[in-house]
Amino acid sequence: MAKNSKNRKAIIQSVEYLVSGGAYFWTGYAVFALLWSVLGLSLWWAKLGANIVGWTVNFLLQRYWVFRNPHLKGHLVEVTGRYMVITLVDFLMDYFIIYGLRLIGITPYIGQFISAGFFTIWNYVWYRYWVFPQRLPSPRHPGRKQIRPHHLN
Repeated sequence: MAKNSKNRKAIIQSVEYLVSGGAYFWTGYAVFALLWSVLGLSLWWAKLGANIVGWTVNFLLQRYWVFRNPHLKGHLVEVTGRYMVITLVDFLMDYFIIYGLRLIGITPYIGQFISAGFFTIWNYVWYRYWVFPQRLPSPRHPGRKQIRPHHLN
């Protein structure tokens, strides 16, 4: 019975992850289209604006819906920092994936879908086990011995 419950939870989490990833992807595309096609911003600013909106949507959905976990309460700074690290790594990797695909004749528009396929798996692993893990140390670290100057011991 516990195994079925665990499997069911994993399936539900996977579906939630895909839904929130879709929200990130399509929100970013919509913002990009608005900034690029309607407002006429440069590619750099349109892509940056789209990513900032997409990353914000993604973080909120991943943190408070997909990987919701009462054990992460009090760890917002740590979790946000980890999310920012993986997001910056993703941004650089995504750029080079799109750039490399463009060199072999694949448009960036198609390249975004190919890249998203890679990042769907890549980010799930990072989010599940590092950004939003099941357990993090207590924010107060009560079990750690406090280092005190010798004259206070």
